Amino acid sequence: MDKATVGFAPWDAAAAATMIAEMQDLPGACLPILHRLQGEFGYIHDEAVPLIAGALALSLAEVVGVIEFYSDFRRTPPAVHQVQVCLAESCQAVGSAALAERLTEVLGTEIGGRSADGRFDLRPVYCLGNCACSPALMIDGLLYGRVTPDRAPQLLAEVWP
Repeated sequence: MDKATVGFAPWDAAAAATMIAEMQDLPGACLPILHRLQGEFGYIHDEAVPLIAGALALSLAEVVGVIEFYSDFRRTPPAVHQVQVCLAESCQAVGSAALAERLTEVLGTEIGGRSADGRFDLRPVYCLGNCACSPALMIDGLLYGRVTPDRAPQLLAEVWP
């Protein structure tokens, strides 16, 4: 996928090394570096891990541990559209399981997977901060509340003509 379709630059190790060097002296630099790399490339490329580890005097395992601990970091390029379904208790109490099931049917993938056409990532989240309007769904950064299984396909259709 190219920058025009996804909004991110293609992976460039030299550019990543420059970004890391610019930020390596920040206090707690690992997280800001990871955020910057993902903001630029859309994900944390495997080649970035040793670059970060070397610059920050960390082990590869420490860097990978940080990446895998935070669910917002991705290790693979993102799909064009990001769909996040809240599975926290408040949303579960009012039907997020049925909503998630409907999303898997419509997109043809499991939670945590990518649609067959490669256009949608379906990711679980454990709070979108919209508990008063549960169940909540986020599509490409736009938050929706009180989403029913019947309404979900309509919302997806807005970005999937």
